Amino acid sequence: YENKSDQGVSWTVVSPIVFTYRVIQCKDLLDPRNDTLLWGHIEDEELKGTTSNSKPVKRFIVIDKTVHELYGSKVSQYFDAKGVIYKILPLPTTEESKNMELVTKILEEVHQFGIDRRSEPIIALGGGVCLDVVGLAASLYRRRTPYIRVPTTLLSYIDASVGAKTGVNFGGGKNKLGSYVPPVATFLDSSFFQTLPLRQISNGLAEMLKMALMKHRGLFELLEVNGRKMLHAKLQPSETCGGSEQEDGAAASMRIAIETMLEELAPNLWEDDLDRLVDFGHIISPELEMRVLPALLHGEAVSIDMSFMVYVAHQKGLLTTQEKSRIIQCMLGLELPVWHQECSLVLVQKSFRERLRHSAGSLRMPLPTGLGRA
Repeated sequence: YENKSDQGVSWTVVSPIVFTYRVIQCKDLLDPRNDTLLWGHIEDEELKGTTSNSKPVKRFIVIDKTVHELYGSKVSQYFDAKGVIYKILPLPTTEESKNMELVTKILEEVHQFGIDRRSEPIIALGGGVCLDVVGLAASLYRRRTPYIRVPTTLLSYIDASVGAKTGVNFGGGKNKLGSYVPPVATFLDSSFFQTLPLRQISNGLAEMLKMALMKHRGLFELLEVNGRKMLHAKLQPSETCGGSEQEDGAAASMRIAIETMLEELAPNLWEDDLDRLVDFGHIISPELEMRVLPALLHGEAVSIDMSFMVYVAHQKGLLTTQEKSRIIQCMLGLELPVWHQECSLVLVQKSFRERLRHSAGSLRMPLPTGLGRA
């Protein structure tokens, strides 16, 4: 739009940005008979033209170091069987190493390998840190290169993998550098959970409980009754439901967690609206997690934050004593911490000040008003 005034001429540009990305649940992702990892990001019509192209297919894969020890040979076998030119880059993707140096390392390797930035997406295979770091690297390379997320932890499966945020830690703060660039696709395969320690399963269940408390009473009741059982089964399919059409508790809980997360994220991908239910458990947990690193996993810090806020909600008359008790007992049943000695009043006050700075001067603190309501 052009506007003329006594001071001169001005132009206003309005350019809506539309992102389309796919979240696909599948089984046996690393089985060479399954094409999802290679072509799942492409719609069927476009795929016909891509597969008939004589140009060799290339893929650059960034994989968490521990995941590489467990699945690296299967990843290699997959791409060998498909006749793909590929490079696998194993990296130690932990909160302590989640920094711009790691991003630069990825970018140098990608540049050396050489990819077509429009048709050869970078693949990230690992937990939330791996997905965040690779996402940021992809968003920077040639101003935006497509990337694919393959989460291997429960927490990244239902949280980091389905949104648009990328980031690294900076200046002593969690995810202080980052971008809003979603992947072209996320591929979900819960069989990766079989090699996770139980603590990592609990860690992910914290984010699931968050969505239950904010949006879905049925999910809360499922976790309350069957949570410990699902934890110790590592959310693998129940044998009793194996051959039937009936959805078991583990599959239902993951589906509901992802659906409720996407319902919240999709209309507000760029966080223009700061009233975000998905921020429950994320008011004091960033400060706490970074303060005691590496003592608490992300979901454990979120659980402690949620526990504190449940007491705040009860104090404000938003939750009954019984509801408060049921929530805390559910957390304990999921083997999550509900308190930490470093969660002091000073830390809480500092977190609130950070929140005010981050949220345009308004605290905007999501609180439960019942089980599945907020």
